[in-house]
Amino acid sequence: MPLDRLNAVVEAHVATLDVAGTSKGAEHVVTEAIRARGGRGPRFRLEGHGDREFMRMNSNSYLGLGLHPEVIRAEEEGSERYGAGPGAVRFISGTYDVHVALERRLAAFHGREAAMAFSSAYATIVSTIVPLVTADTVLISDELNHNCIINAMRLARPLDKRVYAHNDVAGLEKALGEFAGKAKRALVVTDGIFSMRGDHAPLDEIEAICRRFDPEFEENVVLLVDDSHGVGAFGHTGRGTEEYTGARADVLIGTLGKAFGVNGGYVASSASLVHFFRETAPMYIYSNPITPGEANAAIRALDLVDSPEGVALLDHLRSLTRRFEDGLGRIGIETIPGEHPVVPLMIRDTARTRQLVRHLFDAGVLVTGLTYPVVPRGDEEIRTQINADHTEADIDFVLDVLAEAQR
Repeated sequence: MPLDRLNAVVEAHVATLDVAGTSKGAEHVVTEAIRARGGRGPRFRLEGHGDREFMRMNSNSYLGLGLHPEVIRAEEEGSERYGAGPGAVRFISGTYDVHVALERRLAAFHGREAAMAFSSAYATIVSTIVPLVTADTVLISDELNHNCIINAMRLARPLDKRVYAHNDVAGLEKALGEFAGKAKRALVVTDGIFSMRGDHAPLDEIEAICRRFDPEFEENVVLLVDDSHGVGAFGHTGRGTEEYTGARADVLIGTLGKAFGVNGGYVASSASLVHFFRETAPMYIYSNPITPGEANAAIRALDLVDSPEGVALLDHLRSLTRRFEDGLGRIGIETIPGEHPVVPLMIRDTARTRQLVRHLFDAGVLVTGLTYPVVPRGDEEIRTQINADHTEADIDFVLDVLAEAQR
């Protein structure tokens, strides 16, 4: 058998991950989504668990739009009109008028000259950071940035790289000062919302520092923000961390696959930069786009967010988040408070975290546990995520389950 020796090597590698506690393990397979009813939010059935129904507290669908009937109908209408798939990459024959309409809608939503859709936010990050980095660029990044940013930095070939401590604006200032007059271009990269903690970058302070040092760099200090967890879920109208902090990135990355409930990623920026990305972004040029049906669904999701219904959903989401955080305080579970619907339960013990994840699962609640060595010892947590299609009764039920575990 040609793979007999390689199979043995990779099986041993996976076994070491299992022993270390860093393997992902078997995935839960969803077999059915049960719509909200009777004062409770959606429930899900899983393969191997019969008719049991589970509540998801580990979903990025912050506004519940993935199950919104108008979004589903828009995807069906798009597929009926254009077909199931795009048929090719965009520069060959895979661009449809609905892709162009979506990009115009995204640009308008964020108040930018232009926008450009990708197959995913991960592809967007890699395909924007790498072309923006030259041999005369210093690349500066927050230490808790997402894996997509870390891998994009590994692929890029800058003059130098600096990583500053989480949200340490003094560290950012020091890095820019170090390369002022030495590098032609500085690219400062940060998440808007940090997905494991739910806290946000101080974009107003970061932007001010970038603008102050901008004259010292021949080709500007460029601020790139990946706000995939913020856009649609944060800020009064869902404009994300920019809206919440009053800041503005030079290059804004977002996703259609979280709060908007569909699929795909995008970049919004100046017309010149977006034109540049169309000519240089590898995962745009050589990968199929999202389907026309998905693009049509994304437009409808954007319209919903940018409407009174969207504002009401965001108000409800913030209310549920406050209710959950207040309840955690009453039962004595530490969290990192904030308005974003990612609410980490800081358990700070690996065995206890795993026990609590199991306790919640047995009660029909799906959450994500992060334990040592995935996170540093003492930072073990359970990441919970509030969705707008949860109800107050759902939140109270989870709090009761947690209180039982505490007792």
